[in-house]
Amino acid sequence: MGIFDRIATLFKSNINDMISKAEDPEKMLDQILVDMRNQLAKAKQQVAAAIADEKRLKDQAEAEFKAAADWESKAMLALKENREDLARQALMRQGEHQSHGEQLHATWAAQQAETEKLKNSLRDLNDKIEEAKRKKNLLLARQRRAQAQQQISDTMSGMSENSAFDAFARMEAKIDTNERMIKASAEINEEFSGDRLANDFKQLEKVAGSASADDKLLALKQKMGMLPSASAAPRRIGAGEEIVQAEIQDKK
Repeated sequence: MGIFDRIATLFKSNINDMISKAEDPEKMLDQILVDMRNQLAKAKQQVAAAIADEKRLKDQAEAEFKAAADWESKAMLALKENREDLARQALMRQGEHQSHGEQLHATWAAQQAETEKLKNSLRDLNDKIEEAKRKKNLLLARQRRAQAQQQISDTMSGMSENSAFDAFARMEAKIDTNERMIKASAEINEEFSGDRLANDFKQLEKVAGSASADDKLLALKQKMGMLPSASAAPRRIGAGEEIVQAEIQDKK
């Protein structure tokens, strides 16, 4: 099983376990992202190790090819010096390095192809984690919207039983009763407290003030020409004087 197959299996087991135990979707999604980042970090380390092995194989193959070239140069030197025996041995050594280099090069080529696959898988995993981060925000928004709708539904369900409106009606009735009691207490205090004689005079003053206002209204009407002139109209001192003047007119 490859590294990314193991990571996928681990993700599935962890996610299924968290979903079965989930109480808070936000915490669950955060934990999933944390686990994915941790696995991504481990995958990066293993991919880096694979790349390092690839580079080591490449360096070894190049070193073998360089050694083969060096032994070929030595064989050429031996031939120039008429040492065919040394040239033969040098060519044998050159062949060994060349063969070993070709084997290492083939292994490196295969390792390079696998490393490219690992790097592509690593890019895909990183892209999936970024996509999961974006999906997390969308899922949380949907979750909050669902919770808000549920809250509204619960509230409206409670109101359908008239419990909230009944409470408001009872409170309004209680406030109305309190206001009436306060007004009644004020009237009682005003009528039955203090000097009764002084209160009677206050009532007379109110009546006198009202008569004075009537006189002002009559004068204003005369000024505007709405009534006969002041000399033709009977002088009004108080409400009782009109009755007296009417009696005098009858006697005449």
